[in-house]
Amino acid sequence: MDNQKLNAKPCSSYSFYGMLLIFAFLASFADAAIHFHEFVIEAKPVKRLCRTHSTITVNGQFPGPTLEVRDGDTLVINAINKARYNVTLHWHGVRQLRNPWADGPEYVTQCPIRPGQSYTYQFTIQNQEGTLWWHAHSRWLRATVYGALIIYPKLGSPYPFPMPKREIPILLGEWWDRNPMDVLRLALFTGAAPNISDAFTINGQPGDLYRCSRKETAIFPVEAGETILLRIINSAMNQELFFGVANHKLTVVEIDSAYNKPFSTNVIMIAPGQTTNVLLTADQPPARYYMAAHAYNTANAAFDNTTTTAILEYKSAPCSARKGQSLKPIFPQLPGFNDTATATAFTAQLKSLYKPKVPIEIDESFFFTVGLGLINCTNPNSPRCQGPNGTRFAASINNISFVPPRSTSLMQAYYQGRPGIFTTDFPPVPPIQFDYTGNVSRGLWQPVKATKLLKLKFGSNVQIVFQDTSIVTVEDHPMHLHGYQFFVVGSGFGNFNPRTDPAKFNLVDPPQRNTIGTPPGGWVAIRFVADNPGIWLLHCHIDTHLPWGLATPLLVENGFGILQTVQPPPLDLPQC
Repeated sequence: MDNQKLNAKPCSSYSFYGMLLIFAFLASFADAAIHFHEFVIEAKPVKRLCRTHSTITVNGQFPGPTLEVRDGDTLVINAINKARYNVTLHWHGVRQLRNPWADGPEYVTQCPIRPGQSYTYQFTIQNQEGTLWWHAHSRWLRATVYGALIIYPKLGSPYPFPMPKREIPILLGEWWDRNPMDVLRLALFTGAAPNISDAFTINGQPGDLYRCSRKETAIFPVEAGETILLRIINSAMNQELFFGVANHKLTVVEIDSAYNKPFSTNVIMIAPGQTTNVLLTADQPPARYYMAAHAYNTANAAFDNTTTTAILEYKSAPCSARKGQSLKPIFPQLPGFNDTATATAFTAQLKSLYKPKVPIEIDESFFFTVGLGLINCTNPNSPRCQGPNGTRFAASINNISFVPPRSTSLMQAYYQGRPGIFTTDFPPVPPIQFDYTGNVSRGLWQPVKATKLLKLKFGSNVQIVFQDTSIVTVEDHPMHLHGYQFFVVGSGFGNFNPRTDPAKFNLVDPPQRNTIGTPPGGWVAIRFVADNPGIWLLHCHIDTHLPWGLATPLLVENGFGILQTVQPPPLDLPQC
């Protein structure tokens, strides 16, 4: 990709005053570019599975526009809300140093952008490169409001792997044959689980195996012998996925915008929110090969068991014997839906390419139980209590089910010193110790609803162990931390043992991620330095679980001086 391509992106309208501020702030960055975009969020007709829906899109595109920048560049994105829902946008994986105002989760770092209003997200990429993505962070709008965010190295800096001939973003999505917001609304009313999706998608298209979809299946032409880079993003709402390409090896080179030691595999497992870059060499007989994805399901619950496909097509592939018909693609062998052994073997191979500075001396150590729960109803026969045995589904961390405010955002309340919006007494360990992955007493299934934050001192070395529980069901919960990348230092099945398990931690070359799944019925440990002040949401990236309360914000206090202090909010920050 050349510099001209980067600088030829569509520009949005912007005020002269805002332009002066931006250029004054960035005048010292000679090699950095500023990218202006206008994101118009509005409903457009989108036809899938034989039916046309009024679908929320960005600039009329589904998926939305791909953003391409270099490390050090600045993005200025004017989000104009012409839809009928409140909306915010999140730049998933971007560190947003000292700038929580651009992070996007509604009622956490900002009030939502109301219909008819706008907000300009402005942020600089600092020491990051690779594949990230952006998506709506308001209710279930991200089902269709999402796109790729590609960060190339600075000019003159090569990839730490052979240069591919071409690069292809692969966005794995999830499609409902109805309005996703109505699906969520019904679930929140009844207290039951939402309806599962009707299809998975690759770059917005379900593929050959679904009704009325064959003509629009994504096709990626390739020359025999060339190597391409697939930038794979799991933008699905609720499902970990297995992905593979028939008869082709995939060499994994990067995860969540962090380079890893390359390794070869037939299949990857990728959780919602995660990204994986793989090299693929077209070294097979010229033909048409399916790339395909289907569910990796870890919960005792209904799931979408369909398979989405796209086609890797050799340009020299022979024509079909039948005139006017293409050669039938070859199908890959994907693991079974519940193949935890394959998923575990894949994640175990991930190691950082470079020796990172992993925190050794820990200042703050936390043990978080993560999982589902049930809220008991006084009238189990109520239409609002359609969960198991007349209950309502919930979810929690350490038995606290997060409730966001509505009168303001947490970050605005914190910055303004407004009392009564939240407390900072989030429990560092579960209130009661129990056999987390065993037969849990029903008396422990009901969490407490609250708006509690976890306060951290700037610069502290933090360790968090996420422990899955068997309450309702064990499950792989992809935990995403805004504003940070962390080191995944260990994982295992069963209950975490604080006396013996830390001895097995990888403190030499652990992978760096922004989203990591808890092994079903197991635990995973992460470490990071709390060097980014502000309020940063920690949550499960299964979007069914977020409104149920599987989240808690981290409040990282300011340090000393301007470079360790949250910057002031922009003048156009939305108000509630």
